[in-house]
Amino acid sequence: MDEIEKKLAIAVVVRTICGLALGLATCVGMSAQTATTKGAAMHMSIQDVHVQRVSIVTTEPFDKVVARIDAAIGHPDMAAFRKSFSAAQNEAEMQKVVDPVTQPNGLMEFTRFDLGEVLQKENGTTKPRILRIVAGNPLIMKEMVKHIVDAGSYAPITILIEERPDSVRISYDRMASYLALYGNSDAIKVAHELDAKVERILAAAAK
Repeated sequence: MDEIEKKLAIAVVVRTICGLALGLATCVGMSAQTATTKGAAMHMSIQDVHVQRVSIVTTEPFDKVVARIDAAIGHPDMAAFRKSFSAAQNEAEMQKVVDPVTQPNGLMEFTRFDLGEVLQKENGTTKPRILRIVAGNPLIMKEMVKHIVDAGSYAPITILIEERPDSVRISYDRMASYLALYGNSDAIKVAHELDAKVERILAAAAK
């Protein structure tokens, strides 16, 4: 196994994330590799990111858990939201667009993926039921990204809801753990506040 393969062979609890920035590559990493393509140098770095995954297991029904999470976040008409948000000219105007659609907890749904449906079509049954909800708040994202650009790789956040034979599991990867290696206290403070907000919603949905 060569050196690059060793770096990629990480444990389940650790994700290796490498992002390309501005068409080249920059992941604030170590172990840089340099290649030449048509006379232009490309620099690629690989960084291990240790992620804390919060998982809550409940015996509450899948539909009830989803309904409780849905009730805890906003669900704007995304076409109308994008139009209004694009028209906003400053922080105050952005706030006026975002605040009404992120009630009651300051988060909104951007989109959702019915992963279970895809698997059901493959196996011809009504199982498994797995739903991914992508949620967040543009202004919270802004506060992290202005300090750590790579925060844009992790926000909006994902809430994963999985129905099991005798329970339902809700999972969330903590934003603060993604950003810890960058060492920016301002962004990490915002991330901790976001994590607490999300985890309160998930805990309430599981009761």
